[in-house]
Amino acid sequence: MAENKQVLVTGAAGFIGFHLINKLCQAGYVVAGIDNLNDYYDPELKKARLAILNDLSAFSFYQIDLLEKEKLDALFKENNFQYVVNLAAQAGVRYSIQNPYAYIDANITGFLNILEACRHHPVEHLVYASSSSVYGGNTQMPFSTHHNVDHPVSLYAATKKSNELMAHTYSHLYGIPTTGLRFFTVYGPYGRPDMALFLFTKAILEDKPIDVFNNGEMKRDFTYVEDIAEGVARLLPKAATASDDWDSDHPDPATSKAPYKIYNIGNNNPVQLLHFIEVLEGHLGKKAQKNLMPLQDGDVPATYADVDDLMQDVGFKPNTSIEEGIGKFVDWYKAYYKIEA
Repeated sequence: MAENKQVLVTGAAGFIGFHLINKLCQAGYVVAGIDNLNDYYDPELKKARLAILNDLSAFSFYQIDLLEKEKLDALFKENNFQYVVNLAAQAGVRYSIQNPYAYIDANITGFLNILEACRHHPVEHLVYASSSSVYGGNTQMPFSTHHNVDHPVSLYAATKKSNELMAHTYSHLYGIPTTGLRFFTVYGPYGRPDMALFLFTKAILEDKPIDVFNNGEMKRDFTYVEDIAEGVARLLPKAATASDDWDSDHPDPATSKAPYKIYNIGNNNPVQLLHFIEVLEGHLGKKAQKNLMPLQDGDVPATYADVDDLMQDVGFKPNTSIEEGIGKFVDWYKAYYKIEA
């Protein structure tokens, strides 16, 4: 099914993009990747991921920013993309408080440019990254795509919710099949340096204290990156379709009369942050110095994904334990930074 199918992946040098492209190329897709290689975090890590991808014969890279509309349109015109996976975004809840305009540029205007490109150069399926952060003030657990998500608590979350609304509009107006994927706390090798596992590992190995928010009472549905990539790869050829039984009197937020769909991709097993740290300590063979702190603005105390729809539609749900996943991350970290065991 994947043979010679052309896919565009945005955010190609990013954490999830890197792992997804590896998987898609192995599955027989021809993949073009774009990335602006910005310096939100260490560009050398992005270049290291890219160096591995550039060895894949089925992969081509273009340094393009989603805001460069003319370059983006030219790329679509020169190729015949059947599928587009939009992973490019300004990530991070806390950074959205410091630099809100970066989120409007990348996550709103950038996504609009992708939607317009798919409109004028029709594709079979547009898949895009949303986030578990859209659940915001929701407290009913597990988080379900069939719940309303109208109370975001960070601008980052608001932009991701906006992406879902924008995608629905284009599905309705132009018949573009769109699928939004709400990722839950992704971690693993080649991960982002601004995320907890990376920060904790670096600090513990350097005998520095770690900041543990909400006094460690945080719970997260930590999801291993290869499980994320597997879920995306399975959904890619399963283009969203209109739901014939969608009822406007009782609207289901996860489906529509337009070819539109939303899924959670999470481990379906929330883990307390203190236990997560204990597992990391075990793999590092060192104890952490914990600096217990209150919940930060924009953060939520818990996340927990309902993945029944994912299991029903593609027969898969993330299942990598944190013991296995953290072990693989620590092995990668020590090898990448040449730290002796």
